[in-house]
Amino acid sequence: MILELDYPALSLFFMAIFSFVAGFIDSVAGGGGLIQLPALLITVPNAEIPVLFGTNKIAGLSGTSMAAWQYAKKIRFQYGFLFVMSAFTAIASFWGAQTLHLIDKSLLKPLILVVLIIIAIYTFVKKDLGQKQTKNLSNKEKYFWGIILGIVIGFYDGFFGPGTGSFLMIGFVVILGYEFILASAYAKFINSVANLAALSVFIWHGNFILSFAIVMSVSNVLGNYFGSKTAIRRGNQFIRLFFLLVISILILRYAYDVLQG
Repeated sequence: MILELDYPALSLFFMAIFSFVAGFIDSVAGGGGLIQLPALLITVPNAEIPVLFGTNKIAGLSGTSMAAWQYAKKIRFQYGFLFVMSAFTAIASFWGAQTLHLIDKSLLKPLILVVLIIIAIYTFVKKDLGQKQTKNLSNKEKYFWGIILGIVIGFYDGFFGPGTGSFLMIGFVVILGYEFILASAYAKFINSVANLAALSVFIWHGNFILSFAIVMSVSNVLGNYFGSKTAIRRGNQFIRLFFLLVISILILRYAYDVLQG
């Protein structure tokens, strides 16, 4: 059953603006959920959390799919690897969404904060990180680490979500040795699959607000369209700086949550 309430046009306009910004940010460096989900929580404070997550996932899937398509026109994907990693990501994301009610998310926030700080320091110190391909893994090694990365990030995306694209990007750069532009392209594809798998759970239970989902999806698609074009045109250094900005915002967000808790 779809939850549909009578919301003022101003609330929809507010979410359209923030969804566009979120889509732009997400297409370049991930982390669009940091903008979109909190804005939705403020705009619809009385809705249940699964309903907000489901609405956010619909918009997120629409946007990341657009970005993945834009990157696919410029980037040469290894589709066999993408298919296998996507399959494991989808399964993990599905089960992550199933456990949404079973685990206290606040227990994970201090751990996520520490991981984010380490990622930020590592990315800042290594100026050449993601500027070029740094590893030449065998297919066996690539598939192994891709599956591990897909399972871990997929579960996180289904269960919680914010920052998934950024975690995927740094995983592709550090673990698989990709340059930033390639990592961003692969992250968008995998993130789309994870969103679709998790979203199937939310839609099955009717956990979304149709009017917000439509408006946010259109705006998120537009943001992802312009963001991915900008990332492709500006290249690895631009994406690295944007990535550092998003990670810094993530750190502030989780630090606030931990201190408030």
